Amino acid sequence: MRWQGGRRGGNIEDRRGMGGGIAAGGLGLGGVVIVGLIYLFTGQDVSGVLQTVEQGQGSSQQGQVGSPEDQAGAFVDVIGANIDDVWRTKIEGYQPPTVVLYEGGTGTACGTGQAAMGPFYCPADQQVYLDLSFWQELETSLGASGAEFARAYVIAHEYGHHVQTLTGTSQQVQRAQQQARGQAEANRYSVALELQADCYAGMWARNASAVSNGQVAVEAGDLEEGMRTAAAIGDDNLQRRSGRAVQPDGFTHGSSAQRVAALRRGYEAGDPSACGIDSMV
Repeated sequence: MRWQGGRRGGNIEDRRGMGGGIAAGGLGLGGVVIVGLIYLFTGQDVSGVLQTVEQGQGSSQQGQVGSPEDQAGAFVDVIGANIDDVWRTKIEGYQPPTVVLYEGGTGTACGTGQAAMGPFYCPADQQVYLDLSFWQELETSLGASGAEFARAYVIAHEYGHHVQTLTGTSQQVQRAQQQARGQAEANRYSVALELQADCYAGMWARNASAVSNGQVAVEAGDLEEGMRTAAAIGDDNLQRRSGRAVQPDGFTHGSSAQRVAALRRGYEAGDPSACGIDSMV
């Protein structure tokens, strides 16, 4: 993926190096990541396995992202700025989220954030949270792609949740879930929300070059690497990895096939109107 000449200014708040950590017995970070993903993507109760992260908020710091050696931080900065630029062309009055880089755990308006949860968006403070060590674990533990575009896809997915908050889609889905007849129906609404965020990620990728004069661009093979990651974090794949039978009624993010299709749909259309929430399931 082409990105190093892209505009920076992705509204980064750097909390790395502020302490905090994960208490999870002898699991190690790889095991914690898998357990956290099982919880995040399937809703399975892992409270007996994964313990709570404790960390004070402290004060934010900005220095690391600007340093030449911090390529990972620079990548998030450029990709975030580009995603913002794309959405500014699609939504009048678009306001970007803050992207918080942290290590291990951090406080959020949605409770304590944990690296094991993977990248996530908190609608209460309109911030995206990223622990950059997650990328390696996603690749080695779940078979996701290590390509830069695959990582950018995950970031763009979280920005998609921000757009859902700005447009009121998240609030609409929450109301529908409250009126749902049973957990399986409520889960279907969650799946629709997640697949729309995948579709939005594909839409961003299609428009990345146009808003950056080609300085940020998807190159040959990148979309396939993104789809490989989408498949790796499908609910059916995660259920199998947890040793459970595949149970579609328990899906909260969509199957591997659904996530791949949503990402492809957004990329092929290049327009958020192709990602209507009612068409996602």
